[in-house]
Amino acid sequence: MAGAVMQSPIQLEQNEAENIERIRELKRARGDSLIILAHHYQRLGVHRCGDVTGDSYQLCKAAASTQKARHIVFCGVRFMVTSAATLCRDDQVVYHPDRNAGCPMADMANLPQVTTSWLELSQVVQASRVVPVVYMNSDLDLKAFCGERGGIVCTSSNASKVFDWCFARGEKIFFFPDEHLGRNTANAKGIPRSQIVLWDPKQPFGGLSPQQIRDARVILWKGYCHVHTRFSLEMIAKARAEHPGIKVVVHPECHEDVVAAADFSGSTGFIQDYVRKQMKAGDKVAIGTEVNMIHRLAVEHPDRLVIPLVRSLCPNMFKISTQDLRDCLENLDSWEAVKADPREKQHAKVALDNMLACTG
Repeated sequence: MAGAVMQSPIQLEQNEAENIERIRELKRARGDSLIILAHHYQRLGVHRCGDVTGDSYQLCKAAASTQKARHIVFCGVRFMVTSAATLCRDDQVVYHPDRNAGCPMADMANLPQVTTSWLELSQVVQASRVVPVVYMNSDLDLKAFCGERGGIVCTSSNASKVFDWCFARGEKIFFFPDEHLGRNTANAKGIPRSQIVLWDPKQPFGGLSPQQIRDARVILWKGYCHVHTRFSLEMIAKARAEHPGIKVVVHPECHEDVVAAADFSGSTGFIQDYVRKQMKAGDKVAIGTEVNMIHRLAVEHPDRLVIPLVRSLCPNMFKISTQDLRDCLENLDSWEAVKADPREKQHAKVALDNMLACTG
């Protein structure tokens, strides 16, 4: 850009330090009336400013249970923030430092598509036998769709319990929008491959025959996370060859062959606990998840080798900077609040409450 002045690494570090100090000053001034929630995938500086840090489930639980805070600033992507706005009390206000931080996977399923697919399913099997499960990575109207039909919200940390909850209430699960988390959870539950089918919303009846739909126990939406589908078997083999004895831990949004080849698979909370609690000095781990989290864990634990299988960045999580968070806090009284659509909130809250009750 003409006329732009490039900042040196030292200047950038100084700006970051100044932003963090100012954020902490603003937090002190607000006291218990303010809480900052920061997802694991946030940049290191933003993560350090969080009062509560965690995965999407942990942060939604924190939003639902915080007692003193009236102002909730959520550093994450849009679907997380609208979920928090649904769960918080009427006297609380939720803010998003950058409302442009969305999620490509959430955009892979929309309400008209899901409604059409549900009607098609209902032509083959009784809808009362099917429990809709929407991944947290989705817009609020899809959470409302599930809540209105007795369904539930799922995250990568509670997927196994959600599957149990569903099969206690129905015969089939309709899982959207991430096929890989659904498939990996079904595999872990020992569900036969013949009873797991992939629904393509761009084709009539998902591209499936009536018999395939009748035989299925788990119906997966054709959708994915571009961050986690980047990892491959070749990357795992390369990490093992270059670092003998290294362990491989991946997120369950990865392809099933990658999950099968890894030593462990789990949510971002699981991955953090693995590095913090299961590893000791000198241990080595290659991780398949978003690179900002891996970088943070490596910085926090310099006595062990923590590396990415490959650098895979979530550009939407990366949109929020310490400058964005500072701007939000300095202008909190005039910052646009995130509000749940009243038409969607009631039913979406049912699905989210089912998630919280099911997981505990």
